[in-house]
Amino acid sequence: MKFMKLGSKPDTFESDDKFHKYAVSDLDSDVTVNVGEFTFYLHKFPLLSKSNRMQKLVSQASEENTNDITILDIPGGHKAFEICAKFCYGMTVTLNAYNITSVRCAAEYLEMTEDVDRGNLIYKVEVFLNSGIFRSWKDSIIMLQTTKSLLPWSEDLKLVGRCIDSVSAKVLVNPETITWSYTHNRKLSGPDKIVEKREDNVIPKDWWVEDVCELEIDMFKQVMSAVKSSGRMNNGVIVEALRYYVARWLPESMESSEASSNKHLVETVVSLLPRVNRAMSYSPCSFLLKLLKVSNLVETDEMVKEDLVENVSLKLHEASVKDLLIHEVELVHRIVDQFMGDEKRVSEDDRYKEFVLGNGVLLSVGRLIDAYLASNRDLTLSSFVELSELIPEAARPIHDGLYKAIDTFLKEHPELTKSEKKRLCGLMDVRKLTSEASTHAAQNERLPLRVVVQVLYFEQLRANHSPVGSVAASSHSPIPPVKKTEESTMVIEEEATKKVGLSKKSRGSKSTRSGGGPQLMPSRSRRIFEKIWPGKGESNKSSEVSSGSSQSPPAKSSSSSSRRRRHSIS
Repeated sequence: MKFMKLGSKPDTFESDDKFHKYAVSDLDSDVTVNVGEFTFYLHKFPLLSKSNRMQKLVSQASEENTNDITILDIPGGHKAFEICAKFCYGMTVTLNAYNITSVRCAAEYLEMTEDVDRGNLIYKVEVFLNSGIFRSWKDSIIMLQTTKSLLPWSEDLKLVGRCIDSVSAKVLVNPETITWSYTHNRKLSGPDKIVEKREDNVIPKDWWVEDVCELEIDMFKQVMSAVKSSGRMNNGVIVEALRYYVARWLPESMESSEASSNKHLVETVVSLLPRVNRAMSYSPCSFLLKLLKVSNLVETDEMVKEDLVENVSLKLHEASVKDLLIHEVELVHRIVDQFMGDEKRVSEDDRYKEFVLGNGVLLSVGRLIDAYLASNRDLTLSSFVELSELIPEAARPIHDGLYKAIDTFLKEHPELTKSEKKRLCGLMDVRKLTSEASTHAAQNERLPLRVVVQVLYFEQLRANHSPVGSVAASSHSPIPPVKKTEESTMVIEEEATKKVGLSKKSRGSKSTRSGGGPQLMPSRSRRIFEKIWPGKGESNKSSEVSSGSSQSPPAKSSSSSSRRRRHSIS
């Protein structure tokens, strides 16, 4: 830190107690100056030789036949006045970044100009500012921090603007030319931790972030606005500075008394985020979601919330389940709805590109919401269904994630009625389950019986039509898609009934083929299959299932039955 010493005489100011000070001299004090609660017993001559205002005040006091002068509004208070008074006496005083602002403002108040005496205090302070303070990175930051308590004097004297110019100019220099010290620790912990690995002796582009983030929000805003307006700073580094500022100053939990100051902070940070056509393209989705969370807590303006919701929806595919879980489900629903609305407005050209390249963004959002549904234990049935229904079919080529979410919800809510379970499971298309998910679903005691029947039925059809047995293969097979309606359930049950009839006719004609039947399935699945393909005895259950699905009745009845089956399913 730079400093400047003025005067050469020893400091002879003494005090009787905390609030009374006097200058030790062979001459008695002839003027008493009251500055707030403090009283100074001084001499007129040194003060009048340096201060034009003191000349006026002493003259006014003489007209009133008193030696008492009262000063109530001097910037910097009694400490700044004491430094000015010692300068008038020629005593040694030390100026530094911490007191330079108050001394400059107090000297202006006391009118310690060159008109009164050559080489006066204002002149000396200005020399120190230009040759010392504004050439130092740390001192410029410290001085800027001191200007807030001295408004409007510091603003009127252009001290704030000069500090901001000094700081912003140094931020924009080439890092390779930096010769001054700076802070770069990155010791914050948590989800917004900013860690940068760098080689020794290599100055990073964000070297200035931690020091600037020590500023109060209004000063920080002015510095960042100056940096942004220059157009010379990378937008990614600007966003990093804003992230660090939020992590530095926003508490994890807030009391109501802190809401007002934090509201201003959030609104300021949002206004500073770099944009491309109103889109916060450089800001991570997790950071925007955190701002949105805090904006709801501190009740920022609705326009700020709408702005954040819109920008979160544009980057929703970058979010994680953990990011979404900090929000109420209503807000998540609103964000997803906004995202889907934007997707529907995509131009035809963009839709062609998506058809050719695949819509990875939409698929990512589909997987995200399914994982969110599986992770949020506070969802109601209505909120679960409504949020799930926002996701279009194109976003869910595979329903494993949705099945996991439904299974988790059933596990958490065993009190659901039959109709509620039916409504919940109606969201899922069992034909889009992978073999692993189908195997799990077939053994799942929590699923309604009809759903298990659907799973088993389409697993059997898949095995007959697709040797690979994968969802990808089944999508190209002649098996028609399942409609999630009561009609589809009725069709499946009707087909199951037909299979029972066919099994009864073929049961006595031929015995089962040896060695070709599948292995025994789990107990519940086996019981369901027994209802569809009943067997004669315990030892023939496996082969009878095989017979019911693979053996053919007489040619005529087989042909007509096959036609009826295809017609009824489609």
